[in-house]
Amino acid sequence: AYTSPHLARFHERIRISGALIEEPALADVLAECEEVNGGAPITYFEITTAAAFLAFSRAQADYTLLEVGLGGRVDATNVIDAPALCVITPISLDHQAFLGDTVAEIAAEKAGILKRDVTCVVTEQTDAAMAVIEARANAVGAPLLIQNRDWQAWEERGRLVYQDAFGLGDLPLPNLIGAHQITNAGAALCSLRQLGRGNMDAAVTQAHWPARLQRLREGPLVDQAGTVELWLDGGHNPAAAKALAEALGRLPARPTRMVAGLLKTKDARGYFSGLGAAVERVEAVSIPGESATFTAQETTDAARAAGLRAAPHAGLEEALAAALADGLAGRVIIAGSLYLAGAVLRDHG
Repeated sequence: AYTSPHLARFHERIRISGALIEEPALADVLAECEEVNGGAPITYFEITTAAAFLAFSRAQADYTLLEVGLGGRVDATNVIDAPALCVITPISLDHQAFLGDTVAEIAAEKAGILKRDVTCVVTEQTDAAMAVIEARANAVGAPLLIQNRDWQAWEERGRLVYQDAFGLGDLPLPNLIGAHQITNAGAALCSLRQLGRGNMDAAVTQAHWPARLQRLREGPLVDQAGTVELWLDGGHNPAAAKALAEALGRLPARPTRMVAGLLKTKDARGYFSGLGAAVERVEAVSIPGESATFTAQETTDAARAAGLRAAPHAGLEEALAAALADGLAGRVIIAGSLYLAGAVLRDHG
């Protein structure tokens, strides 16, 4: 599996037979790629993608899972002529500086992964995004399996129900929290069915996705929080904020405060607007070690512009202390960026 970005260490991006790539193997493939490249211009993501492919070529596996880095059409991962399957998950506004200012423009970039005669599993989309995806599929001859047309996934009586042309499945709920994970699980199940592979129960009960509404159980920040629940989430756009708000609403009702930091490439005001009334107030920080971070004051201003109470702080410990003030008996969620989540897991986990 090749995914990005990493949270605590680069090795998370390259998994071979379910395990992180080992340091000697990573060093070897990176050195080989640098030598072959011969000093020519190349981006960080391009050369690390090449290194991942080189590592994968030396390991026998049934499948390789490639997550697109940015967009799809001209992404470094989009060089496989005939993948076994493609998947397009819900498209929303993100990375507008690179992909376009509208959902339709971004969908055109995402749909660039479609290939002739390669089936693509598509989750529920806005009308604008679906129109673009269907047009591209027709142009290249890619069959689509669309949610709520070709397959369905929903929650019923504390279970996940999945249905497609192969039949009906009654499964445990995903171990990942949030209604949006029903859709994600459905896309995974549809993919497995198409490939004729996999244990359906395991697909929903053994998924592991750090920093996606993750309950922190140990570390200095957990010790600081005491009896207050401490959660971590890396979502960073308005759609992710809405999903987070919905997921928080499904947890037992408790006062909830947020420690937040975002990158300048994100729509901070839109993110905070998506939270609605899910959090009482925001304690803002800059993201440690990131030059592209909003300052704590800028994040505070964005949260206030979205109608939330907010204040700036010098660091995570100070922000958490402020969130815990007044005898909070509930939960604190650290959120707004995968890079902030990574800093928490790396330095405080």
